[in-house]
Amino acid sequence: MNNARQAGAINLLAIPLVLVTLLLFGVAAVAYSSYAEAQDYKNNVAQKVEAAVEVSKEQVSAQKDKDFAEKEKFPYNRYDGPAQYGALRILYPRTWSAYVSEPRNRTTKPVDGYFAPRQVPTFNDANNVFSLRITVEHRTYDAVVKEYESRVKEGRTAARPYQSPNVPNLVGTRLDGDVSDKKQGAMIIMPMRDKTLKLWTESQEYVPDFNNIILPNFSFTP
Repeated sequence: MNNARQAGAINLLAIPLVLVTLLLFGVAAVAYSSYAEAQDYKNNVAQKVEAAVEVSKEQVSAQKDKDFAEKEKFPYNRYDGPAQYGALRILYPRTWSAYVSEPRNRTTKPVDGYFAPRQVPTFNDANNVFSLRITVEHRTYDAVVKEYESRVKEGRTAARPYQSPNVPNLVGTRLDGDVSDKKQGAMIIMPMRDKTLKLWTESQEYVPDFNNIILPNFSFTP
């Protein structure tokens, strides 16, 4: 009986001993890890500082390149469209080139413009992407908007009302997402008397310029 009690007492005493031992091992492991990190930093401090400096230089350089690219867009170039087609005015980065067709005998798109950084690529190739496209079309606003209804219903394109700050008395439509079968960007569709004005970019890359440069500055006569 006494032996059983002694065995039970020993077992109870063993539990705290095991816990203390595990705790000591844990403390020792943490201490060793901290020591190893300290030694690694001590032995490689020069390399670590050099690496941190290089990262900082790269970040500063990237920011400078970005700032320079933004400054290069000023002063903006300007396109003024024919008076009979709404006297459309577009301001765009001077780092872009433009080609705008204004054939007087064209019945569907009397104004058809292509804009791109540096040089305008051929517009007959459907794979080319333009930073900005503009058209004035001999179609009603409702007919043009209706073309994009299926994309909106399928969730490929988001639509919402749009008012230009320079033509506030008109309400148009803004589309974000699929602006064509193979291109994503943003588009503005505005009524222009019996015609329709469309402005859009064919890549998400140019959406910031579209939002920050094109849309705040374009105007036309309703």
